[in-house]
Amino acid sequence: MSEVTTIGLDLAKNVFQVHGVDAFGQVVLRRQLRRSQVLPFFEKQAACVVGLEACATAHHWAREIAKLGHDVRLMPARYVKPYVKRNKNDAADAEAICEAVTRPTMRFVAVKTEEQQSVLMLHRTRQLFMRQRTTLINAIRAHIHMAKFGIVAGVGRNGVERLLRLIDERADDRVPPVARECLQALRAQLVLVKRQILEADRGINAWHRSNELSRRLEMIPGVGPLIATALVASIPDPHAFGSARDVPAWIGLVPKQNSTGGKERLGSRPHMAHS
Repeated sequence: MSEVTTIGLDLAKNVFQVHGVDAFGQVVLRRQLRRSQVLPFFEKQAACVVGLEACATAHHWAREIAKLGHDVRLMPARYVKPYVKRNKNDAADAEAICEAVTRPTMRFVAVKTEEQQSVLMLHRTRQLFMRQRTTLINAIRAHIHMAKFGIVAGVGRNGVERLLRLIDERADDRVPPVARECLQALRAQLVLVKRQILEADRGINAWHRSNELSRRLEMIPGVGPLIATALVASIPDPHAFGSARDVPAWIGLVPKQNSTGGKERLGSRPHMAHS
């Protein structure tokens, strides 16, 4: 049997599909692997190019397979989709990945380290807490700022704080006891979420101070620890970009394009690049 030079690996939760070809593009390997079989399989294989779709677990598998001496390359899933033939299934997806990874114009995703993924997780957790805080504030305002209670408060943070003080004013009988208990529960959740946001900010600032590149980015006007740490964690290899203009396009600041026949049509929604 010819030696495998390129492998397409379709990732899944438990069952993984492998598609391998030789130097002439002939199919020499098709098989399924259980999760526990993936690393032993690649450990026995000679060093080759391994293509993966960039997804939730792709960076983990890329790091582990690369340790075994293979050249692992991640690709955005939407760049692989045009290579899928016939109906969609695991075998067809693995074959498409194997073919796409050999294309000279294919764009690849740099593999993130565990530290970078941890920082991004910290950012996403903080973002979730921020949304929860907004939801709780809107809920408190909606429940108590109603004509039937006869309570009117100003907009903004000060208005919400005045609403929260009304919850504790037992002498104010405009808020019924049952409604007061509900609002107290919402306030307790709001206090907890604010504390979690503060802890996330402290974690981001601590990592920012320990990272030289993040501190250098902070020297740019308008860039603080949040943006600096997010950029450092999201871009493992800055040299992958041909120019500085490629970075805003990769982030998603470039409008989506749908041009044809010499007519340029730019959409209003940003075009998000690979993750």
